[in-house]
Amino acid sequence: MEFVRYEVKERVGYITLARAEKRNALNFEVVTELKRAFAFAEEDEACKVIVLRADGKVFCAGADLAYIQRLQENDYHENLIDSTHLMELFRMIYTLKKVVIAQIHGHAIAGGCGLAAICDFGFTVPEAKFGYTEVKIGFIPAIVKVFLLRKIGEARAKQLLLTGDLISAAEAAQYGLVNYVVPSEELEQRVFSFARKLCEENSKQSMEVTKEMIARVQGMSLEEGLQYASEMNAVARGSEDCQRGIAAFLNKEQVKW
Repeated sequence: MEFVRYEVKERVGYITLARAEKRNALNFEVVTELKRAFAFAEEDEACKVIVLRADGKVFCAGADLAYIQRLQENDYHENLIDSTHLMELFRMIYTLKKVVIAQIHGHAIAGGCGLAAICDFGFTVPEAKFGYTEVKIGFIPAIVKVFLLRKIGEARAKQLLLTGDLISAAEAAQYGLVNYVVPSEELEQRVFSFARKLCEENSKQSMEVTKEMIARVQGMSLEEGLQYASEMNAVARGSEDCQRGIAAFLNKEQVKW
C-alpha cells in the first residue's frame, strides 16, 4: 500500500498513516487503504490488539481539501459514494472485533480528530491540538457526529462541533476524547505497554464481545438492553475462555491469554 503501513510486534498490530507530506490528510485512496489494513488486522491471528499511528508531525489533518474541492464537481450520487466510503471506515473501526488504540503524536483536526476519537482508547502528547473545524470552512462534521454524541454526550459535542474551536490535549482528555496524555518521549512505549497488558491479561473473546455489546446496547430500549445483556451473560458462562479463566482463578493460577 502507498499511504498505509501494517506490521506486528509481539501481538500488537500497527497501522500507520504514511502520508506525512500531506499531513496524513484523508482522501479516497487513503480511506481505501485504511479499510484494507483494518480488515486484514482483524483477521490476522498474529495480532490481538491494534494501534493506529501516523508518520510526520501531524497525526491527521482531516480531509484533503484539494480532494474535497475536486469533489464539488461531482453530482449528489457521486458524493454520496465518497462519503459512504468514509462512513464505512469509521463504522469498521467502531465495530471491529479487536481493540483499537490511537497513538496521537500530533494535531488531530476535523476528520483526523474523528479518526482518533473513534478508537477505543486514545493516548496523546501535551502539544497536540484537537478539534472539528468543518463549520469554519462551510462544511459539516456529519459522520463523526454520530459517534461523538455516543462518546462525549450532547453538550460537549455541541461545544466542539458548533464552535469549530481547537482544544488542548488536556481539554481533550477532560472531554473524554482521549484517555491519557503522556510526554512525547514516552508515548510509543506507553502505548505498547498498554497494548501488551491487554494482550497478556485479557481474553480476546471477552474483549470482542464486550466491545460489540457496548456498540449495540446503546440503540436499545432499557428492557431490550437488559434482555440482550442477560442472554449474552448466559452465553459467556459456557464459553471456553470463561471456563478456563474461572478454573485458573479457583486454582490460584495465572492465566496467560
